[in-house]
Amino acid sequence: MKRIEALLRQKEKSILSLFLTAGYPEKESLLEWVPVLEKEGVDFIEVGIPFSDPLADGQTIQGASTIALENGMDLNLIFEQIKTIRETSNLPIILMGYLNPILAFGMNAFLDQCIANEIDGIIIPDLPVEAYQRDYAKLFAPPNLSMIFLATPLTDQERLKEITHLSSPFVYYMSTASTTGKAKNYTVEQIREFQRFQSNFPNQKAMLGFGIHNQRNFKTANYYFSGGIIGSAFIRKQKNKAEAIAFIRSLSSPSSV
Repeated sequence: MKRIEALLRQKEKSILSLFLTAGYPEKESLLEWVPVLEKEGVDFIEVGIPFSDPLADGQTIQGASTIALENGMDLNLIFEQIKTIRETSNLPIILMGYLNPILAFGMNAFLDQCIANEIDGIIIPDLPVEAYQRDYAKLFAPPNLSMIFLATPLTDQERLKEITHLSSPFVYYMSTASTTGKAKNYTVEQIREFQRFQSNFPNQKAMLGFGIHNQRNFKTANYYFSGGIIGSAFIRKQKNKAEAIAFIRSLSSPSSV
């Protein structure tokens, strides 16, 4: 359960994480892609639980979720696939999902399955900090499951202090309060917010997400944060394995994308 903590101690910068929607583009795609990503040097993966009504996901990830649901993907099957993955892989895995499907599954049952299948962390974007502290924090404490919270450039300093205190082993810093998949370079205003976060929380481990679609953006993530989480840009290439692998390799190649 301490894989990501160990990773962050051993590798302070240039940490690469990729987001995959479980069940996309095929029902068994997670089983196919994890060995590939591990071989290509991806440091950890974020597995998205498909949901019909996401809040923060842009068009690309929404589309992937729709296909995954049509493929019959659900939490039971996700845990079955991760159990199979754990037979051969030690790659850190974070589950990202919205609260409704988790509550429908049952929070206690969900956490039990996370522990049984060696999930390293959980992100629930629509779970407020206050509700987590009131209703769920004690459930996370005994097995020491990591709960990872989101922050954005619009998050005020007092809220950031609370998030950095509760989030373990890192904070997921969203480059924008908008949805995922906006393929633009970071603005001067965004860079200033990255600098502000770094200045105010110099010892806080954080990963940057939203908007990383080329080497330039990934380098920016590595400069201000521990690394970057890439979702939409990878999913757009996922149906063509060779193209997707070339994209992963390009992030650390001498030439930019």
